[in-house]
Amino acid sequence: MLICSRACFLGSVTARRVGNKVIGHLRQRFPRGSQIFLWHRRARRDISSLVGTVVDTQEVRVILPIDTTPSNGEALPDMGESFAAILKATGPLDPIVTAVVHPCDDASLGGALEARDQGLITPLLVGPEARIRNVAEENDLDLTGLEIVTSLHSHDSAQKAVRLVHEGRAQALMKGALHTDEIMSEVVHKERGLRTERRMSHIFVLDVPTYSKLLLISDAAINIFPDLQTKADIIQNAIELGHALGVDLPKVAILSAVETIYPKIPSTVEAGALCKMADRGQITGGLLDGPLAFDNAVSKEAAEAKGIVSEVAGDPDILIAPDLEAGNMIAKQLMYLASADSAGLVMGARVPVMLTSRADGTLSRVISAALAQLVVHHRQGKSIL
Repeated sequence: MLICSRACFLGSVTARRVGNKVIGHLRQRFPRGSQIFLWHRRARRDISSLVGTVVDTQEVRVILPIDTTPSNGEALPDMGESFAAILKATGPLDPIVTAVVHPCDDASLGGALEARDQGLITPLLVGPEARIRNVAEENDLDLTGLEIVTSLHSHDSAQKAVRLVHEGRAQALMKGALHTDEIMSEVVHKERGLRTERRMSHIFVLDVPTYSKLLLISDAAINIFPDLQTKADIIQNAIELGHALGVDLPKVAILSAVETIYPKIPSTVEAGALCKMADRGQITGGLLDGPLAFDNAVSKEAAEAKGIVSEVAGDPDILIAPDLEAGNMIAKQLMYLASADSAGLVMGARVPVMLTSRADGTLSRVISAALAQLVVHHRQGKSIL
């Protein structure tokens, strides 16, 4: 990931390697020929500066000259130790057949092909064939050997992708260039969807430079105001992902504004109830504590200062937000203010769903594919973590 700075503009650049150049897409247009200063965003890594030139104001593209030394096929951007460990762990595993839903832009198609090149997935492209091939041609992407299931439009792509799962032809779904509600409306459909006995939920997986291990945050994308039973499912889904990542007993911090039960703040009461549900075996496989405020959830010092005695406080694997708004803000604050790299999955469906944002870069898409691969093999009893 690179950071771009020019006059009043400051923002991230999603970059990918093409031959001996790096192509990055900006969020703002600049005049053709503008010089833009870029650098690696992770303070914990070596800082290297580059000056890019805007070559196409229509596509807002920057091309940066870089070292021409062969990269041994590794085109991924800089990543933290936790994400690198995930990618390394998938090495012995077979790729999973993944229906890539409507990959009709260079980010989604390129991300799927990079996941293929990393040995994570076997893409089954679902979308208008002419558009997919045009994107591949425009961005020099190789579709050799890949099957394309043609569709009329994005809604049709989502429906056909879900059907591939029912037919046993796909083991996972990957979101492409379509809105989240388009793909999820098919996934949650009562008749033809991929429902299970558990409510579906989204889990952010973050590699935070200032935290000692992976941090899972849920739910920040699907369940807006979850009730108690939905929160129990959200926790169980996150615990299952934690198990797939090799955490035998994930520590789950259930967040609120305070760390004591206060009836005027309903999330504190629900947090206490969820912990009791775990005591009674209604939630299994994890160690729960809550309510916990964010500070004493992630900081042992803050927890000790408030006299909190807990195996979870200061060392959680999973943070459970009181609602979608809080979860989304927590995750994005860590991404943009703490330089966290992110990936994400939807759990609770018959197959894992890689639900990346259209603004996400290649790394996010690839690590999301690695997560899905680990989940599929974990469910088959082939976990290696």
